Amino acid sequence: MHKAKSHKGIRKRMRLTRKGKVVRRRAGAGHLMSGKSGARRRRLRRKAAVHETQVKVYTRLISG
Repeated sequence: MHKAKSHKGIRKRMRLTRKGKVVRRRAGAGHLMSGKSGARRRRLRRKAAVHETQVKVYTRLISG
């Protein structure tokens, strides 16, 4: 069996923390910020953890 490769698209978008959490950027923070409230813009700057039901899948894709 061949060596498993990491998924490059996922690697660019998500990061694995030391405790094993998968961290991602929030959706909706790309552009059109003027129509969003300040509180919403600040919230969009923060990273979000991937839901615990998806952690196993993304961890396997990130590490390969």
